[in-house]
Amino acid sequence: MPKVNVIYPDGSQMSADIPVGTSLMRGIVSAGLPGIVAECGGSAMCATCHVYIDEQEKLRPRDAIEDEMLNSTAAERTPSSRLSCQIKMTPALDGLVIRIPERQL
Repeated sequence: MPKVNVIYPDGSQMSADIPVGTSLMRGIVSAGLPGIVAECGGSAMCATCHVYIDEQEKLRPRDAIEDEMLNSTAAERTPSSRLSCQIKMTPALDGLVIRIPERQL
């Protein structure tokens, strides 16, 4: 099961094992880690699962819907911004590091 490392704005870190095929958002919420609100439940309609991921090369490119929703995030959109509901876990994502935006806590 791939492990994801979550870094919070204060520098604290937590991790979660997320089953392959599960969305990053669902895995973090199920693990009880703070920072992901997921108001729409994973439909790419609210941008409350916004995260920063530096390792973009490990991910599939954003589709048009995700790209548009990233313009609605509470925290600043950066080149590393993604909606965690749109990232499906694969074995290749083991060790993925994500950062939670400060405005989501």
